Amino acid sequence: MTTTDIAKRPGELSVDALERTVGRFLATHSVTALRASLGLVIAGFGSLKFVPGWSPAEQLVMKAVDGMTFGVVTGTTAVVATAVLEVFIGLMFLTGRLPRFTLIITAGWLFGIMSPLVLFPGELFPGGLPTLAAQYILKDIILAAAVAVVGAVSLGARFIRTR
Repeated sequence: MTTTDIAKRPGELSVDALERTVGRFLATHSVTALRASLGLVIAGFGSLKFVPGWSPAEQLVMKAVDGMTFGVVTGTTAVVATAVLEVFIGLMFLTGRLPRFTLIITAGWLFGIMSPLVLFPGELFPGGLPTLAAQYILKDIILAAAVAVVGAVSLGARFIRTR
């Protein structure tokens, strides 16, 4: 019996067998869980924007959209448009429908939600340290990475067994 064995009797699971079983389960279900989680989070954040004052990002959205559209889309219109976009993206991730279209829309959305880092660096990093708003935006790097994983799999990437 090796040191990786869990049990000492025949028929009991070994650590290796358990790892293989968990690995197969994760390979089968983890990207689906990640896609659904993205959908819930994005749709949830979007839903908050439909009610004035509920989203902590409301003012940031107004300012960022105003800057990105050179003042063409401002105020409540910017927030509602962002809410509609986020709820749509969230529902598409939740249902798994239109994956390629959703990825294209999501790429634009990610560009938009991270744009304040470029548009307002002095306000977000006074004295070189991130404000709460900057931290709120920086956490979106995790969303971008999750979208990359879901996107890769929806475009045909598969897990490769390395051991």
